[in-house]
Amino acid sequence: MQLNTIRRGPAEGAGVPIVFIHGLGTSARSWDACAEALADRYQTIAIDLPGHGDSPCPDDDPEAFTRDAALADIDEVLASVGRPAILVGHSLGGYLALAHAATRPNAARGVVAINTGPGFRDPEKREGWNARSRRNAHRFGVPEHVTDLNLQHDSVVMDRLASMATPTIVLAGGNDRPEYQGSGQYLERKMPDARLVVLDGGGHSMHEDTHAIEVADVIAAFATALP
Repeated sequence: MQLNTIRRGPAEGAGVPIVFIHGLGTSARSWDACAEALADRYQTIAIDLPGHGDSPCPDDDPEAFTRDAALADIDEVLASVGRPAILVGHSLGGYLALAHAATRPNAARGVVAINTGPGFRDPEKREGWNARSRRNAHRFGVPEHVTDLNLQHDSVVMDRLASMATPTIVLAGGNDRPEYQGSGQYLERKMPDARLVVLDGGGHSMHEDTHAIEVADVIAAFATALP
């Protein structure tokens, strides 16, 4: 699927490119403030996932809304950049960034995962998550079949954490639900090169409202420090 993207900044001669992946029910526009803060130094590409923003929302192709299809869509965006990029994802987007690193080692230069987690190893917990995702489609403002992007059918990220050497920053908001800090602590312990950063006062969508500049500063410092 050809996804809509919003591109800013210099295409060549700048620092490592940065690809933004939004959460369920939002869009590439949720990254506007962060991307604007970085565009003087980095090429930024914000993706509209299928069924979001200005990307297609096919009603007759359920396979377009699977995790693996979304990862293939991200592959196409990365290929268009022409060099390894940092994947920055929020919530669902953060999980997709982690899943990309788990299934495509060394494809990205780094990952920044914001207020997200690695999924569930317990099948019952996965089914509970999936049921809530479908039930709450109306709260996210998307058709129920679009929530298939948020469903989890395996534990691939959890199972591969110990071998995921992609440098990773896990960002959690101090005022978001406690499980996101817990997930960040877990990722920091289990991954070879992960670090948790908690932003005081940050909520679930801190990258687009209260802490956009702080999030951009963390991304820029991470990009600068990459080998």
